[in-house]
Amino acid sequence: MRTGQRGRRALLVLVAVLAAVVPGASLAQAGPEPGSAPPDRHCRYVQSTGDLRCFASYAEATAERRTASGDVIQATLFTEVNYGGSSFTIYGSDVCEKDGVVNFQLNLPDDWKDVVSSVQPWAQCWIWLYPEPDLGGERDGPFKENTPDVGELMNDRAQSVGLS
Repeated sequence: MRTGQRGRRALLVLVAVLAAVVPGASLAQAGPEPGSAPPDRHCRYVQSTGDLRCFASYAEATAERRTASGDVIQATLFTEVNYGGSSFTIYGSDVCEKDGVVNFQLNLPDDWKDVVSSVQPWAQCWIWLYPEPDLGGERDGPFKENTPDVGELMNDRAQSVGLS
């Protein structure tokens, strides 16, 4: 056995002994098992302030139906069909106007691009999904009501969102 291998083996034995003797010690601080899904997170974005916060539960992210600044929930996006997985809730200044234009647009944060599978519109808003930033590419929508599956055209492809 070469010296380097003996050194690594001795280190592994030492770590194993410490793990057995010291309460709370572990062999490694590994992340999730390979191939396992990351834990769900539920984010809230407030348009008027640009504030983005994430929580452990959907209930925490949407606990305020109206923020201190008066913003209301306008849309919620989900990473899984049937409103499952992680969620991204968008708060806006008021109910959406039906004036034929997109009143608000948002480029999704990098970790929210290409993951949207279901949507829920709120506050009379219609949701439009776009496969490119800045409302680029062929859009899909409007999603006028709770949509448990956004469909093949936009599933796991949205990079920006428009609300009208």
